[in-house]
Order: sequence, then structure tokens, then C-alpha cells
Amino acid sequence: MNTFLTFPLLEQTGIVRHLFTTRQGGVSRGEFATMNLSFTRGDDPACVEENYRRVADALGCRSEDMVASHQTHTTNIRRVTTADRGKGIVRPRDYENIDGLITDEPGLVLVTYFADCVPLYFVDPVHRAIGLAHSGWRGTAGRMGECMLRAMHEAFGTEPEEVCAVIGPCICQDCYEVSADVAEQFENYSEAVRAGKEPGKYQLDLRAVNRRILLDAGVAEERLESPRICTCCNSTELFSHRASGGRRGNLAAFLGLKED
Repeated sequence: MNTFLTFPLLEQTGIVRHLFTTRQGGVSRGEFATMNLSFTRGDDPACVEENYRRVADALGCRSEDMVASHQTHTTNIRRVTTADRGKGIVRPRDYENIDGLITDEPGLVLVTYFADCVPLYFVDPVHRAIGLAHSGWRGTAGRMGECMLRAMHEAFGTEPEEVCAVIGPCICQDCYEVSADVAEQFENYSEAVRAGKEPGKYQLDLRAVNRRILLDAGVAEERLESPRICTCCNSTELFSHRASGGRRGNLAAFLGLKED
């Protein structure tokens, strides 16, 4: 697996810089080895800062250009402007409970965090606007992908059929066992829920549910990329909350509009 993952569909737009991190290429140690992007899990802040500098070098930007989410499994979305530059990375955020970020301002790089949950990338090449979201089971039950498309339409005039969308690496159905109360949240997605290995347990396919949500919301199938990379199956290469029992760092998704 490469140090940084990129997605052909987004590259082909020609208007964005993007990547998804792996565990490789950083300086963190122990359970955070090596490319941890979280300041809140107990890692040495100096190591995290160096990891951001390495990502910035790969993207061709600065850490100061990045703007981070504050994820609490909501469907709340923030429109990011130049005034937010650096928040959550090199200076404090003045917002909280934000799982989705959107912008149409070139030069800013949106950042969201993962360790099994679903990364959602959105690029509107017509209106030159982007969005990046974190969607765990709660966000998926709340149709985060549809919420992002609606927010981009209201802010920028984005139409779903114009969007290029990517569902990034996340936990697969075989690895994601949930309780009955969680499975009940997805009764309208029977194709994505099957009986688990134990009574009262179920296996949930978050990738499939998010794909269905995006298609139902109007994203064209040929404009939707969904690589089948499981964070839990590949826990030596990617951070996984399930595989590590919670002792882990964070992966991150990065997406920014190129400056003209």
C-alpha cells in the first residue's frame, strides 16, 4: 500500500489536491506509529505537527492552509472560509460538533479523521466547490451524504448529477459487527445487513449504505468511486478502532481546491 492513497476520479477533475493517509510515512511511535494525525489521543504533539508538515509537503500546501472538522457523529456541516485557515491544526477551533466541511475557496484544505468510519469526498467541477465528511453509523443513519449534497446545493448551486464522489477506506461488512438496536436503524437497507456470528448480532455494510444514499440522492454511478479497502482487514497499514481495541492513532482525509 502506498504511503498516501489518491483516487483517480478526483484526480481526473484537475481542480483539486487530495489524499487519504495510511499508517506509513510519519514519525509517531508505539500505537500511533507512524502517521497519526490526532492531537487528542495521547501522541507527542511535536510528532503530530511533523506528520502534518509531511502531508502538507505531499499536497503542495502548508499546515496553515488546513481546516479540521470537530467530529462527534453528527450530520452538522460547516462552510469553511479563509477566516478558518489553520483551525484545528495550528490554532484552536471556534466551533464544535462538525462532521462535514464544504468550501468554494481555493487554497484551503479540508481535513476529516477516521479509524473505521466512512470518508466521503465531494467535488463539483461545475461550480468549483468541494466537500469532505465523516460518516460513522450514526452519520450514515442520518444520511450524511445526502446532507452534504443539500448543503453544497444551498451554498454553491451544486447539482448531485454534476458531483464526483468518493467513498474512502472504511471497515467492511465482515469486520463490522453491530447490535440489534444499531441494525434496526438500517431496516430500509436490507441488502447491507445480515445475521452476525452470534445471536442478536448483525454485520453492517456501511460502504454499501453510503453508496445507496449517494445514488438515491442523484449522484451518477459513473461519478461515484468506492474502492473496497477495509481499515480493519488492513490494520497494519491503516488505523482501525475495531482491530486495535481503541489503542490507535487517526487516519485523515484531505481535500482542497487548487488555486488558479
